[in-house]
Amino acid sequence: MNPSTIARVVVTGATGNVGTSLVRVLSSDPGVGSVLGLARRRPGLDLPGVEWAELDLSLEGDGPRLAQYVADADAVVHLAWRFGPTHDPVETWRTNVLGSVRVFDAVAAARVPVLVYASSVGAYSPGPEGGAPVSEAWPTHGWPGAAYTREKAYLERVLDTFERDHPLTRVVRMRPAFLFKEESASEQRRIFAGRFFPGQLMRPELLPLLPEFEGLRFQVLHTKDAADAYRRALLRDVRGPFNLAADPVIDGATLGELLHARPVKVPAGAVRGALSAAWRLRLVPASPGLFDALRHLPLLATERARQELGWEPAASSLEALEAFLRGVRAGAGDATDPLAGHPIG
Repeated sequence: MNPSTIARVVVTGATGNVGTSLVRVLSSDPGVGSVLGLARRRPGLDLPGVEWAELDLSLEGDGPRLAQYVADADAVVHLAWRFGPTHDPVETWRTNVLGSVRVFDAVAAARVPVLVYASSVGAYSPGPEGGAPVSEAWPTHGWPGAAYTREKAYLERVLDTFERDHPLTRVVRMRPAFLFKEESASEQRRIFAGRFFPGQLMRPELLPLLPEFEGLRFQVLHTKDAADAYRRALLRDVRGPFNLAADPVIDGATLGELLHARPVKVPAGAVRGALSAAWRLRLVPASPGLFDALRHLPLLATERARQELGWEPAASSLEALEAFLRGVRAGAGDATDPLAGHPIG
């Protein structure tokens, strides 16, 4: 499967964590002619070969403009996603599910040759006993207790139907582990810990102890490595799902070494109870359902991406986490509304 060229790529959610890395890597790739980035608010990024347009996928009235933007595309990368408000799953459903369906319908109507969709490890059903890594053939029924995982799993079924009905469109589903980079730190802190969480607390000298609970085992990937995989999927004649993750697997001991903190075992129920209380009081945006999903996520086998995309992560999972922690402490961000930083005074 040799690399080729592609004239025009449309990217939804182009101002987020993955989007900003992807438009940068596409703008510098001689195999890509031009990029149109779609976002709810126009960013302050000026990149060669990249144009911007404002679009809100949750609004049915923006459908005609979406159709116009997609009409001359040779490929569409659908990244747009809304993580909150977690107390209002109807609101996230409007953007994430109904908005995605609008994108898929526009791709079908315009007969766009390539659709690359940002799925997630969260689309997978709980992993097997023993924790062996799963391939892309593992069931994608998600975790029922969290809106994020329900929505990701639902869209897998929507794409099953799309592929059946539109076989001439090459569909790729990227299923990455948790994605981190320094510039996304402020956004991810707001999404999961809340905008008032002080990033200065994420310093080793202030965290002598680290709570460790059963099920604390997950994978991480640097966002720039994920963007490279997306680029390769666009330019190679590949189809279907691809797992993306870097080594090593992150667990309590690994986090303890990274933060220079001593892991202390605590019951998962106690952690969930504290998070649930804080979430009900609207002190944190991360829901207890997301905590449950985290504890049941499978580990990902990435052989298919390495073999068919010729992909290899440049950064280890530890390097990705270190970059994220630097960003949290510094209030790092980027010149887009979602990634706006919060300088530490």
